[in-house]
Amino acid sequence: MKPVLYAVPLAVSVMIAGCSGQEQVPPLEGDWTLDANASHLSFVSVKAGSIAESSVFRTLSGSIAADGNVSLDVDLASADTGIEIRDERLRSMLFDTATYPTATVTAQIDPAAYQDLTLGQSMTVTVPAKIDLHGVEGDVEGELSVTRSGTDDVLVSTVKPIIVDAGAFGLADGIERLREAAGLPSIAPVVPVSFSMAFTKQ
Repeated sequence: MKPVLYAVPLAVSVMIAGCSGQEQVPPLEGDWTLDANASHLSFVSVKAGSIAESSVFRTLSGSIAADGNVSLDVDLASADTGIEIRDERLRSMLFDTATYPTATVTAQIDPAAYQDLTLGQSMTVTVPAKIDLHGVEGDVEGELSVTRSGTDDVLVSTVKPIIVDAGAFGLADGIERLREAAGLPSIAPVVPVSFSMAFTKQ
């Protein structure tokens, strides 16, 4: 049975920025590609009950198709905790990147809900998504801010962290191996994930 974390229907609330004299720009439509250099994905791990550490994934790729199909690939070997030995343990003990090199996030959105955004205008949306991680597929949802940052640019970022239960993706044994290797009393399996994703029209 696939693990289900949370999933709710798309809900949209609009926040208007600017005035009636805003510059006219073409509608947001067509295909979009992730600008990896302008994007950021981070996660927070909690060890020993109260010690929180923030890490990032350095290599990302993704797209939004004209029909609203969203795909994001995360290179798990690009995890960067700031400590080389810890990065190696994540690759070998937790993610097993030799077998599962990539985590994939997919979602389906309604392009019509976004096409009339003007420059500087934002929308807050709740989007269900699927994560394929470590050979397991599960459901999550994210409360996201979508901002038209340029004529051909959109910025999508988390309003609040997305909570991912690593144990639901078959990573509980890996977390235990990490705990033993580091000599820690505990490592929390629940991980807050945040991101800021920049997309450019193709």
